[in-house]
Amino acid sequence: MVVDLPGPRSTRVRVVDGVSFDVPRATTVGLIGESGSGKTMTARAILGLPPEGATLAGRLLWHGEDLLAADPERRRAVRGREIAMIFQDPLAALNPTQRIGRQIGEIPRRDGLPRAEVRRRVVALLDRAGVPEPERRMRAHPHELSGGLRQRAMIATALAGEPALLLADEPTTALDVTVQSRILRLLAHIQAADGLAMLLVSHDLRVVSHVAQQVVVMYAGRVCERGPARDVLRHPAHPYTAALVRSVPAVRTSTAPADPLPGAPATPSARPTGCAFHPRCPLARARCRDETPQVRETARGRWSACHFSEEVPGS
Repeated sequence: MVVDLPGPRSTRVRVVDGVSFDVPRATTVGLIGESGSGKTMTARAILGLPPEGATLAGRLLWHGEDLLAADPERRRAVRGREIAMIFQDPLAALNPTQRIGRQIGEIPRRDGLPRAEVRRRVVALLDRAGVPEPERRMRAHPHELSGGLRQRAMIATALAGEPALLLADEPTTALDVTVQSRILRLLAHIQAADGLAMLLVSHDLRVVSHVAQQVVVMYAGRVCERGPARDVLRHPAHPYTAALVRSVPAVRTSTAPADPLPGAPATPSARPTGCAFHPRCPLARARCRDETPQVRETARGRWSACHFSEEVPGS
């Protein structure tokens, strides 16, 4: 999949460049990378909510159907019902003028359910999301709830259409550590109970290492590595993944010192030639500056976009 955005002086900027991965049923896939790597843009493109002016190309296969080739009516039918999203800032995503219950009940109302049944569904969804006193909370406006309760209301809203794929975009970013843990446990419980496919977008490797079974690593709009979470995080096959792991010692051991990544992340508007990571990479050679590496299978179920993946320390 490719996503282009309007750039300066009528140019186009490629912010998602040939991204390809699967999200199997009953599996959580962690989509990780530094800010600006294209994670959220990828998730929004999957949902069919790219920014204004964006153009999408390639294929987006959903049960064999290419959603990028589908008409707008079909995309609207998928959004919220088959594929739903938990946004990272529920205060911005929820309508501040409407009560929580009305927003959660939007899909049941569209299905033509009686008012009493819609109310029952909303209460049940809030209760499942761990909201105390759901009958009272459903009458509240978003600003009347704490950050944790707003995120739980956002989860209830996403579950209202009984989706098969749940996109969770940094769902715990604005929450304190205790609430983060509760939200992550809740998501893991719902995902396991319903057999959902879940794409967890995060820059926090500690979160992903505890929740995800598969990992996709992005840098400058491209996939640089993917595979089983345990293998990728313990034995990276790309220098960028290895640098991310070293910068968060708790992923491997709580006693190792942090080793921040050198330099600044590449931006889509100023992406280096060849491998976008080569200006920051300790393994970089002339080939890395001249030739863009393709994602290739380095071991069974492991994929890396590095010319010298076999030389990555610890791989």
